[in-house]
Amino acid sequence: MFDELSSSGSIPALEKLIGFAAQRQRLLSHNIANISTPDFRQMDVSVKGFQSTLRQAILERRERTGGQAGELNIQETREIAIGPGGRLILRPRTNGTGILAHDRNNRDLETLMKDLVENAATFRLASDLLKSRMDLIRAAISERV
Repeated sequence: MFDELSSSGSIPALEKLIGFAAQRQRLLSHNIANISTPDFRQMDVSVKGFQSTLRQAILERRERTGGQAGELNIQETREIAIGPGGRLILRPRTNGTGILAHDRNNRDLETLMKDLVENAATFRLASDLLKSRMDLIRAAISERV
């Protein structure tokens, strides 16, 4: 029964979004940690690409189930692989933006910080929404609705 509850509504999409944002946060942090490393090239994944893939999975679920229930089947892309248990695995690519500095590093601190803040906000929003959904389920199960 819990499997049916946890795969309904927005819960699967929020879980995928949280997984994506968490892995991207690690990637962005790695870029910041190496901002002064010679020959380091910043890497990232396309947020719009992930959003499009997630949107397609939601539409496919609606067509398959006739509603808003069921697992989301995220399709693999050049930047996203599917691991065990449906876990997302990011395959980042070298970011083509930024001018090479004298040490052959393509650092762009302003863009990195903007991406870091936006990604953290996305993670926070998705986790807050998921928590509210789980709180509703918990309240319904305990008959406190």
